[in-house]
Amino acid sequence: MASTKSIYIASDSANQRIDKFLSSYDSTLSRSFIQRLIDNGNVTVNGKFAKSSYKLKEGDEIKIEIPELEPSTVKPEPIPLDILYEDESVIVINKPAGMVVHPAAGNYSGTLVNALLYHCRNTLSGIGGIERPGIVHRLDKDTSGLLMAAKDDFTHNHLSKQLKDRTIVRKYLALVKGIIKEDSKKIEIPIGRHVSDRKKMSIKTKRGRIAITEFTVLERFDNYTLMEIRLKTGRTHQIRVHLSAIGHPVAGDRVYGGRQKTEVRSQISIPRQMLHAAILGFIHPKTGKYLEFNAQLPDDMKYILIFIRRKN
Repeated sequence: MASTKSIYIASDSANQRIDKFLSSYDSTLSRSFIQRLIDNGNVTVNGKFAKSSYKLKEGDEIKIEIPELEPSTVKPEPIPLDILYEDESVIVINKPAGMVVHPAAGNYSGTLVNALLYHCRNTLSGIGGIERPGIVHRLDKDTSGLLMAAKDDFTHNHLSKQLKDRTIVRKYLALVKGIIKEDSKKIEIPIGRHVSDRKKMSIKTKRGRIAITEFTVLERFDNYTLMEIRLKTGRTHQIRVHLSAIGHPVAGDRVYGGRQKTEVRSQISIPRQMLHAAILGFIHPKTGKYLEFNAQLPDDMKYILIFIRRKN
């Protein structure tokens, strides 16, 4: 079976190559997978088969037919993991930007789940099913940082309850566009599926769920602000949607940040969303002890900040 989605091209997406646009539009689809879809005739523009080099025009209608993931394709793979903690119940990983958490259409391999299946063998919780064994919570593909997985169902249920009760500590570092005047703020705006694009989340939705994001400004620059963010709820794309809603989207966010371009004054190009899950704290389900972990900024974010500070 396959699923079909339609995308209508707005003016700010015109003149882009279709393969580049689609890989930025949906971060769960790799560019190589999109290339295969195009080569196999699964992508059309205005009813005609597309070529990778096609330059989009305003008003174009793209249709993509994506084959469904078969569970049998989820295989263990010897992918290196940056493990900060591991015992018989839980494992904490520092996920790199660019790694998808679990298999989905377009990413049947190379995911964190593929790596966990190889590393943990048959010790992962089965609550998430074949495609998401052990996965308690997720990070977006282009968000780096801390993520935990459960090795048994008791641990999985316990950690899930902590998430539901909002007792897990999750702090992020984000570089956002513009200068934020407030030193700290709580954003409390419901989030739900976008009314016309089911891949996106939005504050303009028919069925919004409560979403709470708190932030503290750490440093202000000429055109950017560095902040620490604390999640009180865990809606899909919550940080990115909330910050975009207040007019300060995460730098490099191709989905919620509007048109991305190199800053003329600083000549800096930001390759991905500058969002990092830096701190993760939770009560160990079996020992009852509080554990907290800290992941240092990845090199790409360090480089961007050094560059901006020098130009500030």
